[in-house]
Amino acid sequence: MPIEQILLIASVLLLLAVMASKLSSWLGVPGLLLFLVLGMLAGSEGPGGIPFDDAQVAQALGVVALAYILFSGGLETDRTTARAVLAQGVSLATLGVLVTALAVGACARAVLGLEWLEAVLLGSIVSSTDAAAVFSVLRSKSISLKGNLKGLLELESASNDPMAIFLTVALIGLIMNPGTSVWGLIPMFFLQMTVGAVVGYGAGRGTIAALNRLRLDAEGLYPVLTLASVPLTYAVAALLQGSGFLAVYIAGIVVARGDFIQKRTILRFHDGIAWLMQIAMFLVLGLLVFPSRLAPVALAGLLLAAFLMFVARPAGVFLALAFSKMGTRQKTLISWVGLRGAAPIILSTFPLLARVPRAELYFNVVFFVVLTSVLLQGTTIPLVARWLKLEAPLSPRKEYPLEFVPTVKSRSEMIEVAIGPESRAAGRQIVDLHLPRTSLVVLVARDDDFIAPRGGTVVRNGDVLLVLTDKEEAAAVRAILDGGRSPQRQPPSGPYNEVK
Repeated sequence: MPIEQILLIASVLLLLAVMASKLSSWLGVPGLLLFLVLGMLAGSEGPGGIPFDDAQVAQALGVVALAYILFSGGLETDRTTARAVLAQGVSLATLGVLVTALAVGACARAVLGLEWLEAVLLGSIVSSTDAAAVFSVLRSKSISLKGNLKGLLELESASNDPMAIFLTVALIGLIMNPGTSVWGLIPMFFLQMTVGAVVGYGAGRGTIAALNRLRLDAEGLYPVLTLASVPLTYAVAALLQGSGFLAVYIAGIVVARGDFIQKRTILRFHDGIAWLMQIAMFLVLGLLVFPSRLAPVALAGLLLAAFLMFVARPAGVFLALAFSKMGTRQKTLISWVGLRGAAPIILSTFPLLARVPRAELYFNVVFFVVLTSVLLQGTTIPLVARWLKLEAPLSPRKEYPLEFVPTVKSRSEMIEVAIGPESRAAGRQIVDLHLPRTSLVVLVARDDDFIAPRGGTVVRNGDVLLVLTDKEEAAAVRAILDGGRSPQRQPPSGPYNEVK
């Protein structure tokens, strides 16, 4: 095929996927479903007629795409929320995945007549979740989740892939090498996770140091540097017998915590890369599947999907969170948000390349299970959250006409504070708030307008204030504006006291 034709097909598919993402918001279904359908329509059995059946290419692309998606997930992980739900997240990502794999394995043995190792391999492939699709649905319906549920689900979805990958690869090894001891998997697991965590932390610190010390001539080279650091981190961890996926996720968390040049630009860049990788991955996986081969496994796929959603996932969640303080409603919602996505389909290519017996059966069953999960769970999450009374309104994110780009050694930061009805700042002039001298209100967002504030500007309920402040004073500023401390008790030292 000429390169011009390849470029034409790739660009058209990419543009259609971008438009499909808008359609997914309107329909209230995860975008990954439309990406997969688009790939299937473009495939050899669809109107597009593109011949593609190379599982090795699909797996290689999937591994690279997952690495960048996990790194971007690490960059977006809220450190405060993650710390609050760390224990629950780790338990869901390890014990929860293991219980789910074993339960689905038991069902697969009964439904498909597989041997125990083969059945648990199938369970391991579908044991990880994809919460990114969940939150795209919630955003399309302007719904969020109460408490730390959102943070917990994000942490679980980003950290449970390494466990599912480990189980899949280990079980393939046991099947292809019958003399291998099962007990040898335990030290292998701890080795992979430990090496992955150490390499990820070191790579994150090294990336921050490189960004700050290289002094590159062109600003556009800084995102390129982080672009190269992701496959480097993954490859080093994998070559040292560690978990490359855990390494890139932890590297993303470490990088997000640091102060470095062009931070905001790099975060936006990797958000775009994550979307590109997600689209490319699902399109290729859609091309790889043959719809005609799904019909023979439809009944078994439906039974496994139902068992996974209503039995295996809840069992994994309730056992993993048995010692947490979460109530039944929260655990039930977490169980239902166990949406399956890209990782299971990518993992189903591993048996194909390893020439495991019945590998094609695994792939078709897993694809059917993922489609069923996305269709049923992905479209009903807002309804279930509302039924369990765990929904919360999603605050619209404002786009401001200014941007704060701190330097490496900057002691200042820009904070955003929403003025609620209980805030003591509501109804007061800015000069009367007595903010610290190192703090300055630089912009007031009111309804759909932006106001350049002066000392006499009256703060209203519903306003959002952008405040440039010293990092050490940020907590005090939030306390004053949120109503934690009375403004009258603050010393008159703010910059607005000179000019009213």
